Formats: sequence, C-alpha cells, structure tokens
Amino acid sequence: MKKNLLILLSLLFITSAAIAQIINKEPLSARITGYKIDARLDPVYKTVSGSMEAFWVNQTDETVPDIQLHLYMNAFRSSRTTINRGSYQVKDSSVYGYVDISGFTLSDGTDLLPLMHYISPDDGNIHDSTVVQIILPEPAKPGDTVSVKVSFVTKLPGKIRRTGYKEDYFFVAQWFPKFGVYEPAGMRYRPVSGWNCHQFHPNSEFYANHSVYDIKITVPDNYIVGSGGMLMNEEDFAEDRTCKTLTYRAEDIVDFAWTAWPGYAVFTDQWRHVKITLLLPPERKDQVIRQFTAVKNALEYLTENVGPYPWPHLTFVDPPAIGSGAGGMEYTTIFTSSSSWKMPGFIHMPEMVTVHEFGHAYFMGILATNEFEDPWMDEGMNSFWEARIMDHYWGEKSGMVNLPAFKVADKTSARSSYVYSPHRQLVSNKENSWNYPLGTYGMMSYMKASTWLYTMMGIIGEETTNDVFREYYRRWAFRHPAPKDFINVVNDVVKKNHGDKFGPDMNWFFDQTLYGTGICDYKVASFRSFKQDTAKTVTSPSDTIVSIVHLADSLYKCSVDLMRIGEVMLPVEVLVHFEDGHETLLEWDGRDRYRKLEVLSNSEIRWVKIDPGYKIRMDVNFINNSLVYKPDMVPVRRMTNKFISLLQFIVSAFVL
Repeated sequence: MKKNLLILLSLLFITSAAIAQIINKEPLSARITGYKIDARLDPVYKTVSGSMEAFWVNQTDETVPDIQLHLYMNAFRSSRTTINRGSYQVKDSSVYGYVDISGFTLSDGTDLLPLMHYISPDDGNIHDSTVVQIILPEPAKPGDTVSVKVSFVTKLPGKIRRTGYKEDYFFVAQWFPKFGVYEPAGMRYRPVSGWNCHQFHPNSEFYANHSVYDIKITVPDNYIVGSGGMLMNEEDFAEDRTCKTLTYRAEDIVDFAWTAWPGYAVFTDQWRHVKITLLLPPERKDQVIRQFTAVKNALEYLTENVGPYPWPHLTFVDPPAIGSGAGGMEYTTIFTSSSSWKMPGFIHMPEMVTVHEFGHAYFMGILATNEFEDPWMDEGMNSFWEARIMDHYWGEKSGMVNLPAFKVADKTSARSSYVYSPHRQLVSNKENSWNYPLGTYGMMSYMKASTWLYTMMGIIGEETTNDVFREYYRRWAFRHPAPKDFINVVNDVVKKNHGDKFGPDMNWFFDQTLYGTGICDYKVASFRSFKQDTAKTVTSPSDTIVSIVHLADSLYKCSVDLMRIGEVMLPVEVLVHFEDGHETLLEWDGRDRYRKLEVLSNSEIRWVKIDPGYKIRMDVNFINNSLVYKPDMVPVRRMTNKFISLLQFIVSAFVL
C-alpha cells in the first residue's frame, strides 16, 4: 500500500509539472519530457551535485523497450572521447569533466543502475560514454509515463568549451542526464522507429524535446546567477547561511543552462512583453546600450517576419575574458554574446553575435530542428536572418563595418566565406554534423546555407520569403521539422503566391542547392551591335519612279552572348545598357551552357550585366557577370581607394 502511494505521489508530481502553467497561459508544446532538479555548485571542487526527477511520456502508438539519455559532460572525461579524439588532445587531466551517476531508479524505487550501459551509436568508440541506454524492466506502452530519479555529480571541465569553469567563473550547460528524442517511424521521415540520441561530437550541437524545468540552484551568497528560467524565489540555503538557493521555472524550452560569477553587473530592459536581463563585466558598461539595441532589433524583426517570441523573459550574457570560451552559444531563453572593452562603434561584431545567438531561440528553440543531422536548418537559417537583421538596422551595405570609405554588409561577409572556400564542393548541406570533411562544417552549415537561402529570396521575392517563414513557424513551432517539411512549405507558399511561374514546385532549386555540390557561375562572354540598313524604298503609283528614303534614326541589331560555367542552373535577369542611356531588362532561364539574346535598338550596347540586383548570391564570380564596351576607370579608382582604406583599417586595428 505504501509503495502504491509513493508511485501515486510521484505521478502526481509528474502530471502537475507537465500541466502547471506559471509562465504562459497555455502549454506551447506537447511536453514529452520534464525535469525537476535540485543542484548545488561547489566553487572549490568545480562540481555541481544534483538530484533529479524526470519523466518521458510515450506519446507514440508503439511499445518502447528502453530509454536513452545524453551524458554530455562525459565528453570531457578523457582525451579518447569522441569530441576530444576528433579535435584536439587534452593532456592535462585536471581540466577533465564528467558526470557520475550514483543513483538511478524508477519512481517506484526499482534500481536501474544494473540495467544501465553506455553505447556509442555513431562511431563505436568504447571510450565515449556520452550516451547511456537503460533496458526498462517493463516496456513502456503507448501513453505510459516513465518517471525516474537520478542522483549525479557533474565535474565541470577546466577548459571552457561552451561549458565549464575558469577560476571563479562558471557557465553550466549540458550538465545533467537528459533524455534523447524517441522518433516513431515516419517522424522526420525516418524509416524505422528508435531513439535519436547521438554522441557529443566536436561540431555537433543538440536535439531535444521541449520540456518543463523546475530548477533549484544553490550557490555562495556573493555569486550572481543567470539562467534560462524565470526566477520564482530566492532564499538563504537552509544548511549553510553563506549560500543562497534560487528557484527557476522554464516552460517549453529544449535545454536549461545557467551561469554564476561574483563579478557580473546586471542590467535590465523591456521589449513589449519581454523582460530582458543582461549580465556582463562592469568594465563593459559602455556596451550595454549596443547590446540591448541589438536584441530588441532582433526581437522586432523576427516577430514581424517569422512569428512571435512566446516567452516573457530573456537572459543574455557577455562573458568576461576568462570565460570567453562560453561566448557565442545559445540555449533558447539564455544565450551568450561576445564583446570587449571599448569596442569601436563602427565595428558591429557585438551586435552581430547578439543578433545571431538570439535568433537561435527561433530555429533551434521554437523550431526544434535536429542539429546533429541537419545543422543548416538552425545555423544556416539563423545566419540568413542574422544578415537580414544586421543589414536592415545597421545599413544595407554596412551591417558589419561602417566606415566612410570602407563598408561591409553582413550578407557579403557570409557569401565571401562560401565562394572563396577551396572546399565549397566537397559535400552537400545534407550531411550529419560530424561528417563534414576538412573543416567544412562551418562554411557549409552557416555560410553556404545562408547564401542559397538569399538566392531563393532573390528568385521568389522578399515578401514571399517572409510568407514562407511565417507559414513554417505556424506549421512547425514546438515540433521537430525535417528538411522536407521546410521544402513542402516553400512549395505551398510559392505556388500560392506565384502559381506555376517557377514550375510545379521548387524541388529543382533544392536539388541543386541543398542536396547538390555544384557551383553557380554565369558569365557575359561578349556582345555586338550591328548597324542595320534603315533605307526605305518608296514606289510611285505609276511604278516608274523608285526613290530611297533614309530614316533619321539608326537601327542596331544587338546580340549578347551568355555562358553558364557552373553546374547550378537558376533563372537570371540580364540588363543591357545602351549608349543613349536607355536600358532593357531581359530574362534567361539559365539552363543552357550558351545562350544568345538579341534585341533591336536605336543605339549601340554600352554594357551588359547578368543579375544586376545581385539576387543570385550563389554566383561565385560576380566579376564576370558584366562586360563594358569602353571600360570606365572611375570604378577602378574607387576600388583602389577602398583597398587603401582597408589596409589603413587593418594597420590601425593592430596598432590599437
């Protein structure tokens, strides 16, 4: 009877945690998982000890025999783990991190420790213990809730890599045992049911269900704490009056991270319904306005063009120099930026990092994509929107750098990283994050994906692109979309807005850009203007007098020779500019290797330019897109001046 009562009380906690509404009026997600953790930071031993009650609900129509959890912190246990073996060798064992589990039971007290074993589903590395499998004593039937209790100690790594410590600074992420995602057959188009629970790889990020979190964190009194949750209570720790316990609640987020450091200065601001908290070193207070401006711009732009930001709270962190390894990382309702003391206002790097990392709240958080398997769906989409936001608010040509003689747009920076990469054709965007060769992960997942998304916008138009993302948000918010789901949204919206203008669907575009490895390169090969005989023969009624009348205007038959050098075939515009100043805009489907376009004009061609609006940003060589009959030296002089300004800027940067 007592055992049954304990089970009932445990299930009541699970139910209340899943249903209780504290932050939002209604649940935003299915809440398949939830966590209640009581954690204590030991700043001397660099550990977080925790007791956790967690649940996973089998919302499928299948019977599931096991559960699988991530133990991310074990990636730092030795130099032979997958994350260390695949990147650099950690030789100082004092900086290792790990998570040790001392107790693992079902809610009824059934001991699961003997049933627990480590698996390496990706590479078979026996030295990697970042995934654990437990064969359940009784399989979970459809609708069952598996509730567990876990006691653990996490030793934070001394070399901060997203997570860890340096001296008295702590950024605590991937710190607790965390359920993988169980995917039934058909979910994300997978053919066979199973747990999606990958190891922690050097390039991989994360994939998790939206969860509810009730977290208690105990730290020394002098520490300032920020987290991804809403602060519900703060009180003295009962067992030690030199410590305090903070209680946080988070709803419908995919991960819970937090930071603690005695040196933080705390600033707050408000954007509509969102209370924003910024933590940073006090010597960087000159960056506060810039940081708040950046995050509010991102909130405004993404809300308008993608969908609403649903939470009433947001925390972001600008780590101190000793914690720089934690910079530039995202955990839905908490993220880290990166700046420095006296950062010049004409360099928008802090703003860019803030805009980018906040954007992950949408493409990693709300639209919870599988970053292990489809990193472009977060990093690429987010980079695309980052560039749009930066260039919108800080200048179309100066989103990254804004000097009178030297400006750099954010979208230009992203494109350059792709088009100038020597490895841009080694692999497609449809690759697991840990399989990108020769350091191509960042270039492909961020830069190429952003560039072809810009190209898509150039073809279908900006407003249609916004409609695509609004519909993508509407259909897939708080779910787990796959690439085909995004493509289906594109096809539906483009069909609705443009009919068959681009064909029955846009699959031809994604086959070449997302799934293909080809490059796009169009070239103006040559052009000619042939003067036509404009004489007109006039015959008298008697047919005895024949006269030749010369028209006042000359007539030219003009031809333009175009080439497709690359493999990618996209529709392009061709602008023909004539000597008398008038212009003609022609269209080419871009499919042929060679195409001649002809036009009649009263004036000779002065110059020809493919893609005059730079819509096809995948084109790897903008220089050969145009050809001029009489080259104008003014652009050359301008480029020379810009190059000199760039050299001056680089020199001054090193001097400063």
